[in-house]
Amino acid sequence: MDGETVSLETIINNNLTGRDLEEFNRIYYGRRDHHEVKLKDTSIAAAKDADFEIAAYAFPAKKEHTRPPRIVKVGVIQHSIAAPTDRPVNEQKNAILTKVKKIIDVAGQEGVNILCFQELWNMPFAFCTREKQPWCEFAESAEEGPTTRFLRELAVKYAMVIVSSILERDENHADILWNTTVVISDTGNVIGKHRKNHIPRVGDFNESNYYMEGNTGHPVFATRYGKIAVNICFGRHHVLNWMMFGLNGAEIVFNPSATVAGEAGSEYMWNIEARNAAITNCYFTAAINRVGYEEFPNEFTSADGKPAHKELGLFYGSSYFCGPDGVRCPGLSRTKDGLLIGVMDLNMNRQIRDRRCYYMTQRLDMYAESLRKALDLDYKPQVVHETEK
Repeated sequence: MDGETVSLETIINNNLTGRDLEEFNRIYYGRRDHHEVKLKDTSIAAAKDADFEIAAYAFPAKKEHTRPPRIVKVGVIQHSIAAPTDRPVNEQKNAILTKVKKIIDVAGQEGVNILCFQELWNMPFAFCTREKQPWCEFAESAEEGPTTRFLRELAVKYAMVIVSSILERDENHADILWNTTVVISDTGNVIGKHRKNHIPRVGDFNESNYYMEGNTGHPVFATRYGKIAVNICFGRHHVLNWMMFGLNGAEIVFNPSATVAGEAGSEYMWNIEARNAAITNCYFTAAINRVGYEEFPNEFTSADGKPAHKELGLFYGSSYFCGPDGVRCPGLSRTKDGLLIGVMDLNMNRQIRDRRCYYMTQRLDMYAESLRKALDLDYKPQVVHETEK
């Protein structure tokens, strides 16, 4: 990935200093001080040996009279694939698990309570190819598949809730496939799963060749460390999807994604969407994206008239956290594997709701009635013209 921009932060830090840098941080991130959290020397050394970035930031809340702080350590992992896509399926998958375990171990020794991976983390993002084989062979049971079994042991070892996005094969319903996130408790039990609500049909991202829109609604998982939800990838473009997780009580919403830079990508929207969701819904958000280029054995087209190609472009990483007040931390690299840790006081959610009154002032009754009308076959948009009396 020579020649690629490392990160937005690198550009800023290379060109701004002193008051200019403080003012940029205040205006863009929401605070002059990033509240960096000190990491263990052993973690820094392990990250260097395994060649991944590690960073940690705090999101403190004001002290309250009636509630103690609710501190939770949240981690997200971004990474590239670990073996060429023409290798056998099990070899590709095991290479990723071996690679990522080193990052999980560091998260464990840092005391991370909840850990989330990128979308479909244990396989290449092969859905651009529209080929069924061998990519469907990556699918596995959400409850008893090898990836879940692998993570259950680590969840128990580190008393960690793990949020794992996989290609699910539903063995109880005709072996059909879903894009599914499995939530594993710190006890090693599978709390539940959520299937991707919104499936893209944009450019190379023709995922409906493999799975369709999910049927699990907007579940919120009550874990030992807080109530969490998962808005999978393309769902970040849908405001009501974010809203429903908030209405169901989510305190942290993860957005495991696989999205690329370039003309057909969404990089210019990446720093906005999860942040907007945190602000409008008064909860913490975590945006996670994979990194690297993934080249496939056969060429594929994008139905846009451009030449056939073998890769999607750069998965640009840049994973970050945002608080309910809209304050976000610096993102991880655009080009390198990484572990990002956020030390969050979940009391901030209620504090911001009390301060900004977004939930108090929303008009769900009005929206519901308007949406009901919009679904009618004879719906007429509420447009007023100058010539109308």
